[in-house]
Amino acid sequence: MSTRRRARVLLVGLAGVGLLAACDAGLGSRSGSARNADGFPAADRPVAHIVSSRWSTEEARDRKNEAGEVMDKAGIKPGMTVADIGAGEGYYTIRLAERVGKEGRVLAEDILPDVRDMLAERVVRERLQSVSVRLGKPADPKLPENSFDRVLMVHMYHEIEQPYEFLWRMRPALMPDGLVIVVDANRPTQNHGTPPALLKCEFAAVGYTQVYTEDMPSAGGYLAAFRAQGARPDPYAIKPCKVS
Repeated sequence: MSTRRRARVLLVGLAGVGLLAACDAGLGSRSGSARNADGFPAADRPVAHIVSSRWSTEEARDRKNEAGEVMDKAGIKPGMTVADIGAGEGYYTIRLAERVGKEGRVLAEDILPDVRDMLAERVVRERLQSVSVRLGKPADPKLPENSFDRVLMVHMYHEIEQPYEFLWRMRPALMPDGLVIVVDANRPTQNHGTPPALLKCEFAAVGYTQVYTEDMPSAGGYLAAFRAQGARPDPYAIKPCKVS
């Protein structure tokens, strides 16, 4: 075989290896963008690291009536069933239990086993019969279907590594009139916030409609409410939002 012929065979072989590597990495045989094994696109933005389950003391937050204002604007009432996602040490869990009362239910969830265990101990210690505590997964809250009037996510959305898969898997948990309530800061995700336009875009990509948004200075940012509409899209049909 001539030197030129050997070089041509080598180049073709290397090109084939490159194509296989691209497929193995999930680089869009159906979509043209990076996707995981289940077809969900990666977030086209930085993801903040989980730094702490506490960002201020409960006393300081209560002086601003943070939880009260969030629950009021979220329309949380006695008798409702609410999921507290990223519950941490339970600041909202405890106050949600008081708001929904004995006829309501609160499911508090975190993805860190140690944090989940500490919260479970607090729930037992404070004898909160209406609260259950469970461990979720980073890309799947594993919520029971058709169960929740409200799903609450406070200052944690920017820490979700697979937001499109997370929101997709969360959708069946909502009751027909259920809302997802997000509280976050209006700043880049790497700085532990989510710009409102980006939040709206990512929810819309999975079939949620923004119902309303409110300034929330007592909670360090804003509150946005979303409702799921229509059928869930095929994971490969979800297009990631671009950060401007």
